[in-house]
Amino acid sequence: MTSIVGGSESRRTSGFPAELTSFVGRRDEAADVRRLLSAGRLLTLTGPGGVGKTRLAGHVAGQVARAFPDGVWLVPLAALSDEAFVPHAVGDALGVRNETVRPPLEILVDHLRERRLLIVLDNCEHLLRSCAVLAGTVLAATEGVRILATSRHRLGLAGEQLFEVPPLPAPAPEELSPPTSSSAVESFPALRLFADRAAAVVPGFTVGEANQQAVARLCRRLDGLPLAIELAAVRVRALGVDQLVERLDDRYQLLTCGSPTSAPRHRTLRSAVDWSHELCTPQEQLVWAWLSVFVGGFDLAAAEAVCAGEDAGTGEDGRSGERIAPGAVLDAVAGLVDKSVLVREEHAGQVRYRLLVSLRDYGLEKLHALGEATETRRRHRDHFARLGAEYEQAWFGPDQTEITERIRIDQDNFRAALDFCLTTPGEAQAGLRLAARLWFHWVAGGIWGEGRHWMDGALRAGARPDVALTRAMWAGALTSLVHSRSAAVLAGLDPVRTAAEADEELPVPAPPPVPAGALAPGRARASTAFVVLTRVELACTLVSRGRADEAIPLCAEAVALCEAHGEQWARSWALRTLALAHWSAGQYDRAAEHARACLRLPYTVSQHQSLARTLDLLAAAEALAGDAERAGVLRGAVDRIWHDIGGNPMEALQPGRARAAEHHARRVLGDHAYALAHRRGGRLTPEQAVAYALGEPGEGTAAARTGGRRDGAGPASRTGGRRDGAAFGPSADDGRDASGPGPSAGEASAVRRNVRNFSPGPREDALAAGGPARALASTKAPAPVTAPVVDPVPLTRRELQVAALVAQGRTNKQIADHLVIARRTAEGHVERILVKLGFHNRSQVAAWFSARAGL
Repeated sequence: MTSIVGGSESRRTSGFPAELTSFVGRRDEAADVRRLLSAGRLLTLTGPGGVGKTRLAGHVAGQVARAFPDGVWLVPLAALSDEAFVPHAVGDALGVRNETVRPPLEILVDHLRERRLLIVLDNCEHLLRSCAVLAGTVLAATEGVRILATSRHRLGLAGEQLFEVPPLPAPAPEELSPPTSSSAVESFPALRLFADRAAAVVPGFTVGEANQQAVARLCRRLDGLPLAIELAAVRVRALGVDQLVERLDDRYQLLTCGSPTSAPRHRTLRSAVDWSHELCTPQEQLVWAWLSVFVGGFDLAAAEAVCAGEDAGTGEDGRSGERIAPGAVLDAVAGLVDKSVLVREEHAGQVRYRLLVSLRDYGLEKLHALGEATETRRRHRDHFARLGAEYEQAWFGPDQTEITERIRIDQDNFRAALDFCLTTPGEAQAGLRLAARLWFHWVAGGIWGEGRHWMDGALRAGARPDVALTRAMWAGALTSLVHSRSAAVLAGLDPVRTAAEADEELPVPAPPPVPAGALAPGRARASTAFVVLTRVELACTLVSRGRADEAIPLCAEAVALCEAHGEQWARSWALRTLALAHWSAGQYDRAAEHARACLRLPYTVSQHQSLARTLDLLAAAEALAGDAERAGVLRGAVDRIWHDIGGNPMEALQPGRARAAEHHARRVLGDHAYALAHRRGGRLTPEQAVAYALGEPGEGTAAARTGGRRDGAGPASRTGGRRDGAAFGPSADDGRDASGPGPSAGEASAVRRNVRNFSPGPREDALAAGGPARALASTKAPAPVTAPVVDPVPLTRRELQVAALVAQGRTNKQIADHLVIARRTAEGHVERILVKLGFHNRSQVAAWFSARAGL
C-alpha cells in the first residue's frame, strides 16, 4: 500500500457522526496515527476512558480516507453486549446483507476479500475476544483491509501496533509568565478546549490574563482528560473559574482516600463524573441511572416509558423506588442536557438523546447500586416490545419507510431488549415473541440471519414454539423459496412443461380468499401481508412449472391489494413475480413494464437486494426484447450491487452458469462487446442504475457518460482501486425517453464489427413466438459475412423513429420537440444510430432509411 497522507476530508467515510463541537489539538498525535496506519494493518488506540480515543480515530479517518478506494467505515461497539454480534455489527456498518443462515463472519470475509478499505472498531474493551477473532480472520484472508481499533486494552494479536492516546497538555505556571493569553491558549490544547466549551455555555467567555492561571491549574488538576475538562467547563455557567478550582481541590483531597490500585487518570475521570453527579438534583440522578439502560440513543417517549409511572408518588429525595411523573421526566432530561450529561441530537427532525459511553457506564453502576437494574431493563424491554407489536400491525400500509427508519435508529435498543430476554431467567418466551414479531424487519431488511440468531437463542433458552414463531419462520421460508425459484426460472434450470404434466406431479392449491373489506383503505392488518405473499408464492410456483398464464391474475390481484393500502414491500414482490410470469410467457415488453413499475417504488430503491433482483429481471427482459447492449449494462449494475452488499445468496444454485437471457445477449453482441457493456454498468451507482433503467435524463445519464464519476476522478475498480476512465455516451431504449451508456471509440469499433457479423436470421421469429427457451433453441451462432447486413438491423423502435425523422431532414432540436424528449436524448439516439449502422453522417442515415422504406 502506498504511504497514507492526510490533508483532506473524503467523501468515503461512512457511519461517523457529525461533529457537534470543534476538534481541538492532536496535530502531532494524528500524524503519528497516520504513520502507524501506513506501516501496519492493525493499530489500536489505547488509553483511559475520556481521553479522546474515539474522537481522534474519527479525525484521522477523515484524513486518510482518500487512501482507501472502498471507503472508511465506523463500527460502534459500545452498544453491544453479546460477543456473537461483533460480525453482525461490522456487516451492518458496511451494508453487507445476510439473507441466509451462513455465519456472518464467513459472509463478511467474502465481501472484504478483494477490497481496500479501513474499518474503525470503536470501543472494543468489553468484546476483546470477538474483536480479536474478527480482526485476525479478516486480516489473514485479505490484503487490502486495515483495522483501526479503539480500546482501553490491546487486542493481543500478532502484528498489532499500539498507540496510547495522551491527555491534552496543560501549561505549568512558569510557562504562563509573563501573561500572554492568546499565545497560551493557542499553544496548549487543554486551555483551548476549556475556552471553546465554556464559551458554548457562557457566550463571550475567553481565557485572558485574569483567568489563565486558574484555567491552567484546573486543566492540570483534571490531568488534561478532554471529557473531564468538558464536564468542568459546563460549570462556568454557575461558578467562576477560581471557584471551580477551589471546589475541585476539595474533591481531590477526598480522592486520595480512594482505591490506591486504580490509575490516577481513572481516578481523575471518576472524580469529575462524581462531581457532575453530585451537582444533579435527586430526580436527575435517578433518571441518569434509569436512562443508562438505553443504548445508541432514545427519544422522550422512550425515556418516559422507562422512567415514568402512574403511581408517581415519590418522596422528596426521589428514592422511594417508585417511578416519577412524565412531566418530571422531561424536566430531568432537560437538566441533564444542560449539565452535558446527555447529548441532544436530531434525526430526521426528531429529537433524541444519548449518554456518552463513560457516563452510561457510571449510570449503570448507580442503577445496580439502587437494586433496580433488572426491573428497569424489563421496562425498557416492554417499551420496545410494544413498539415491535405496533410496527408489525402497521407494516402492511403506507408507513413502511418510516417504520424501517425507526427500527434502524433503535436497532441497538431492540438488540438490548432481546439480549435481556435471552440472558434473564423466565424471559425467553417474551424474547421469542419480540424476535418473531419483527419478522418483517429481518425479511425485508435482508438480515434473516440475525432474526434466526435471536429466535434460535430464545428456543435454546427455554422458549416454546408458538404462533408468532410459526408466522415468522413461514415468512422467511416463503421469501427464500420465491427467490430460489425465480433465480431458477431466469437461469433456465427448470424445463418448460405443460400444465397437464405438472398437475400429474403435484396439483397447485388455490390461494386463500381475500378477507372481507381487505381492499378498503385503512383496513389493513398484519395478516394481509401473508395473504399477498401466499399469492406471490403460488404464482412463482406456477411460473416455475410452465403455467405463467395462471400466475398473472394472481399477481395482479396481489398488486391491487397492496395499492389499495399504499403498501410497497409486498407490492415489489408481486410486481417482480408478475414481470417474471410475463417473461416466462415470452411477453418481454410487458415484463420490462412491470419491472420498471417496481423500480419506481421508493422501497425497491432503498433496499439494495430488492433493487438488484428487479434490475436483473429487467436485464433479462431487455436481452430477449432485442436490446442486448442495454441488458449487458443492467447486468453489470446488478453484479456491482450484489458485490457491494455481500453477494447474491442464490448464486450457489448456478455457479458459473450463464442464464438464458445473458447467454442470448452475449451471442448477439459477442463476448468482447458484452464485456464492455457489463463493465460500464458496473461503474454505475445504484441511483444512476435506476435512472438508466427508467430512461430518465439527468444525473443518471450524466454519470453514465463518465463511468459513474462526479468529480472526474472515477471510482475504484473492484480489484484494488485502479481508475478506469472509459468514456460514456448516450443510449436509447425500446420506445421510451432514455439515454445512457454509449460506446467509446474502441467500443464503437467492436459494436460495428458485431453489427456486420451478426445475421439475426430466425431469432426474431422465435422471439415473436414467445418463451426464452424457444428463443434460445432457435438462435444460431453468428456467421461472418464480408458485407454489412442491411436488413434487418439491431435498432430499437425509438431509434427507428429517430432515423425516420433524420431522413425527413429534421435537426436534433426538431426531433426532440417532435418526440417530446430532451435535446441531449435526441442527440444520443442519433449517435447510437450512427454507431450501430457504421455510418459517419446523417446523410448516410437518411439514404439508408429511404432505401429500407422502399423495400
